[in-house]
Amino acid sequence: MYLSQRSEIQSAIKKLSHFSRLWVDTETADWNTKHPKLSLIQVSATPDDTTGESVYLFDVLHQPESVEQFVRQIMANPNIEKVFHNASYDLRFLGKSQSQNVTCTYQLARKLAKLDRLKLDRNGGSRLQRLPNLKLKTLARELCHFTDIDTDSQSSDWRRRPLTAEQLRYAKLDVVYLSHVHRSLLDLSSPMSPHFTATDVRVALECPRLFYLGHRLNRKTLFLPDTQYAGIGNPFHRLAHQFINLALEDSRFQALLSPSAENLNADDLAQQMQHLFYDRVFYDYTNAEIAKNPDFVGTLPQIWLGLQGLIRHYAELLIRNRYHCHGDSVLAETFIGSELKLHGTYRLPDGTQQEIRGQFDNLIYDFDGQRLRVVEYKTYQGADPSAQVLQVGLYADLLHQQKQQPIDAAVYCVLPQFQAYRYDWEELRRVVRNFLPQRLQEMREWVRWEFDSPNPPPKTANRHLCEICPQQKSCQNDFGVEEVRDSEVLRDISSENISKSPSAVSSTSSEKPSSEVTLTPKPEPTPEPDADEWGTRLVEVFRAFGVDVSYQGSAVGPSFVRVKLKPQLGVKVSSLLRLSNDLQVQLGIESPPMISPQAGFVSVDLPRSDRQFALFEQYIRRESFLPTAPVRIAIGVNLEGKLVEADLSDPNTCHFLVGGTTGSGKSEFLRAMLLSLIQRRSPQYLKIALVDPKRVTFPEFEKMPWLLSPVVKDSDRAVELMSELVDEMESRYQKFEASGCNDLPKYNQYRLKTGKEPEPPIVCIFDEYADFMADLEVRKTLEYSIKRLGAMARAAGIHLIITTQRPEAQVVTPIIRSNLPGRVALRTSSEADSDIILGAKKTQANNLLGKGDLLYSRGSKFYRLQSLFARKVEF
Repeated sequence: MYLSQRSEIQSAIKKLSHFSRLWVDTETADWNTKHPKLSLIQVSATPDDTTGESVYLFDVLHQPESVEQFVRQIMANPNIEKVFHNASYDLRFLGKSQSQNVTCTYQLARKLAKLDRLKLDRNGGSRLQRLPNLKLKTLARELCHFTDIDTDSQSSDWRRRPLTAEQLRYAKLDVVYLSHVHRSLLDLSSPMSPHFTATDVRVALECPRLFYLGHRLNRKTLFLPDTQYAGIGNPFHRLAHQFINLALEDSRFQALLSPSAENLNADDLAQQMQHLFYDRVFYDYTNAEIAKNPDFVGTLPQIWLGLQGLIRHYAELLIRNRYHCHGDSVLAETFIGSELKLHGTYRLPDGTQQEIRGQFDNLIYDFDGQRLRVVEYKTYQGADPSAQVLQVGLYADLLHQQKQQPIDAAVYCVLPQFQAYRYDWEELRRVVRNFLPQRLQEMREWVRWEFDSPNPPPKTANRHLCEICPQQKSCQNDFGVEEVRDSEVLRDISSENISKSPSAVSSTSSEKPSSEVTLTPKPEPTPEPDADEWGTRLVEVFRAFGVDVSYQGSAVGPSFVRVKLKPQLGVKVSSLLRLSNDLQVQLGIESPPMISPQAGFVSVDLPRSDRQFALFEQYIRRESFLPTAPVRIAIGVNLEGKLVEADLSDPNTCHFLVGGTTGSGKSEFLRAMLLSLIQRRSPQYLKIALVDPKRVTFPEFEKMPWLLSPVVKDSDRAVELMSELVDEMESRYQKFEASGCNDLPKYNQYRLKTGKEPEPPIVCIFDEYADFMADLEVRKTLEYSIKRLGAMARAAGIHLIITTQRPEAQVVTPIIRSNLPGRVALRTSSEADSDIILGAKKTQANNLLGKGDLLYSRGSKFYRLQSLFARKVEF
């Protein structure tokens, strides 16, 4: 746009000062005399402009003030890279020594020519004979393939006014040529030139900033939704490929498919294949991994659950294909290959080429559709379905370039339950051709951005991804907090463009379409309280009482805000502790804050007025754990929003004492804990014993198939139940001795290997233990059984959870306390009750907020958590 008014030029300069890179040229009047004068300044901030429509033409022939402003705000600004072709000439008119961060494409071209690395086609590899010259027009023609280049207008009279249309066109295109030549030279000079992968493309669509951090700084880029499956992606992929290889090599798999398709059953076939794979691969794999890392045992059930879903899906596919081919060949004709690597090039809107590489997980053939299908494994549901479509579409298109035939694609998400998303070739091709080139060009621009420069890669358009971003904490530090126009930057490829595809379908057990893939954004989270403001107020209050502290940070939990304070040298921690009631008054909060010394600071927990609840379904999902996996119970959610669980095979948490007064949320805690058990194990692999003397805690569970026996409601039957558990413990130890095993998991591995059913672990939840303590005989018998079980039952897979509303010394005796190492204290009526439950002095459970606010003791450490709240019970 041609600007001649001073106000227009100044406004445009101010706008351009926010860009990180500008392409600049000048035209001079009287250029062939001893006193040339600046006539035009041409500026472009749009690298992909090919017509000059976005170029600014500043007519400064008689406006020295505008030139001075341009020098001051643009040329002297070190945060803006100014790109010229022959900078030494232009800088004579634009500030000379004041100019900073200047790039000269002529010098860059000279360096490349000297190193003999200049090429017409970098991907093809053919060398360019030495150019006749390194003028801008020559480079534009040879490197960027511009035609119809005007070479005459440069020598025209740039003093006369008005300027002709030819002169204005020439001035605009000079900057267009410059931006494209600069980009080509950068590509040629970069030793690590931008080759991208299909994963890069997916990440760039999910979040451009995360793509930048992954590509430039090699940071993690995998979105992991909360309560999902960290650390199982690589093991699952390796095992899935081992399953395919085993199926192709082991004749027993072929024998399973020898009957006709009409006589094959998908459930039976899946179970037989799972058994073969477990026996040949997975059993040895679990032993080897546990030997290397005992903590890995908790991950194995999730991996096995995912493999079960995948094998079940492949069983259905094999039976369908069996209708079309012989049993001896169906495996080989279904599983074409795995871990296939692809590469190809795409022409971008600016005319350059971009290399893309990719590697998908499996290639199968579907006889019903008579199509090859590339398969991508995902261990969990993808963060952005539209990005998922583009990634597998890219795989299909690259494979199409090799095989010259239509290629369908599928994404198999295996957890928490198996789902197959299938996409047809015609729709994939449209998506790739319409959206990929422009996105690749933007990705090139993003990876060239430098820190501390303006205009970084844009934020994600799907803001809910920020909540689960692996770089959430560092993003603001890396990029700042400025707002960007996501809708404009990402206008070409929004989730709506892709997710409305009629061929993108999901199914849980069949390849046939069942529903469209649509992107439903998460609701906006409830605004959190300003923790920094609370910290500032706390410091002020303490200092008003003569206690000098400094603010060290904060964290926001569902029910309270934790402020970290550092007492200054000479300030005793006790001086903070004694001010709890004063803080309640001064801050106007409902209950006294809980103040606790920590390593390096003192934490002050302030109750939230807008308290949130941790809903059970947001943290626990239905799963199917291996019978050899440890039994875990959900305790609550910590300050980071993560679920904290207790491993009942751990000596520190094998048995529990739980206490809390009326209104503390004890019953809801027990219900959520019980649900966390039965959601993860089938009745075959877990048994529950319930004692409910008040008859109100477990009414929904009275008919569940996990029960070891009917719910116990009277003292005589409670005594019998505990005696039965002692007998079962002793019986199991005799079996362990006979088989050479020392605990239930090893014994169950032994039974599975010999084809026998495993022994289920038993969890006994004993509600309101105090109701059985009035009768002396009952008390003695129960204490004896609890002592025996507490001391010996862990290895036998029998676990006790004893609860009470009255954690008094005469109820929770030393025998009980010493044999129940795991402790959970909900709100208590007194500090003494708190100390009895947690086994320590001044534990402050009496200051908890109720409704699931709890203290969890594991060993010598205490954790403040919010228990889960289950709105409904589902088996």
